[in-house]
Amino acid sequence: MMTDPAGEADRGALRLDFDRRLMLQFRGSAITSDAGLLPYRELDDALGLTDTGAEVLADTRTGKNGRHRLAGLLRQSVFGRLAGYEDVNDADRLSCDPTMRWVVGDRAITGSAASASQMGRFETKWLSRPENLAALADLPGQWIDKVHTRRPPRIVVLDMDSSESPTYGEQEGSAYNGHFGCTCYHPLFVFNQLGDIERCALRSGNVHSADGWRAVLEPVVARYRDTVKRLYFRGDAAFANPEIYEFLEAEGAAYTIWLPANRVLQDRIGYLLRRPVGRPPHEVRRGFASFSYQAQSWNKPRRVVAKVEWHPGELYPRVGFIVTNLTRPAERIVAFYNQRGTCEQWIKEGKGAIKWARLSCRSFAANAVRLQLRALAYNLGNFMRTLAMPKAAEPWSLTILREKLIKIGAKVVCHGRYVTFQMAEVAVSRQMFADILILIARLRARPAPS
Repeated sequence: MMTDPAGEADRGALRLDFDRRLMLQFRGSAITSDAGLLPYRELDDALGLTDTGAEVLADTRTGKNGRHRLAGLLRQSVFGRLAGYEDVNDADRLSCDPTMRWVVGDRAITGSAASASQMGRFETKWLSRPENLAALADLPGQWIDKVHTRRPPRIVVLDMDSSESPTYGEQEGSAYNGHFGCTCYHPLFVFNQLGDIERCALRSGNVHSADGWRAVLEPVVARYRDTVKRLYFRGDAAFANPEIYEFLEAEGAAYTIWLPANRVLQDRIGYLLRRPVGRPPHEVRRGFASFSYQAQSWNKPRRVVAKVEWHPGELYPRVGFIVTNLTRPAERIVAFYNQRGTCEQWIKEGKGAIKWARLSCRSFAANAVRLQLRALAYNLGNFMRTLAMPKAAEPWSLTILREKLIKIGAKVVCHGRYVTFQMAEVAVSRQMFADILILIARLRARPAPS
């Protein structure tokens, strides 16, 4: 750990034998490798994200010598994970990093950010309290609402899916999951069409994929009630549940949900299952059907769309069924449902870029806190990608954004009135950086007329 946050201690240069003209000087608190976090802090300030979090979280500290405000601690948790630091183990080193000190703000600017022990208490003791964990679960939706006040959507498409977070050792709530073939947690996610996490929940590893769907989906649907023109829902076969159909129908939401096949459904499309006459084609042949169907557990008949695909070199067709309350043609129903695959890509991106599958605490509540913090870091990164990136950088993934934008080296020069970050201009040019700041400035709420 650095003992001199101003970076002025001279501990001597190191020399390299292969060329004695080279000297290595270690000025860690005057050099930063994460200067690209500063535009994310600008976006955070423009939308009022972490300040909103500090308003809804309960500060349970009883002493009068608290060094950092709740908003600063929340920023250190979220921004650290966004930069690729998976947990609080790196907090001691980051506490002296100039970028992190400016991200945290207040006393950290002239001193240091929170240490590993402080961050550990913040996440495992304060945030894991039931009232704070409930507030954390609401934060992703509140952050999205902040974005929507600047850019109101006409329609919202919700994709619900589950994932696995492998566990090791005696972790509370972990269990073997036969589908994933490992001991894990089994979190549940709801995304919108832009890839933002609307809400998520950590669950034990051996629960059904749709277990607890109402507690996750209902608050999201309630937020959009009477605020959007049309609300859509997509889910895989795990969510083929009449209770979900009835809930969405009562809310006026449209849905397309994959329906497990059975003999009755296959008999209805028997004419599509007969192998085409003639030579096998070199391209995929597709057939569609639409009919009314009522399972024994359903309270009324519903529309079912069938898709049959004959692939070259395959003896049997690929068959799928979708239950829906949409009235559009069957081919368009299938095309709309197939876009649900992007949800799986977002889950993979969260695992790779934000490492939200790493839940290494012993207690279930502490791991639930870390999942929510990673969801906030993911949303902040996705906001930057969808709201403030120039055209040239729009295809960048969260991992590429971290490598090219966040991981910018900079030398910090302190003057009497200003602090200058002398940025390395490699992957991100000055012009691109300026374009990012212009786009963020446009997101700031206009001041009320006097």
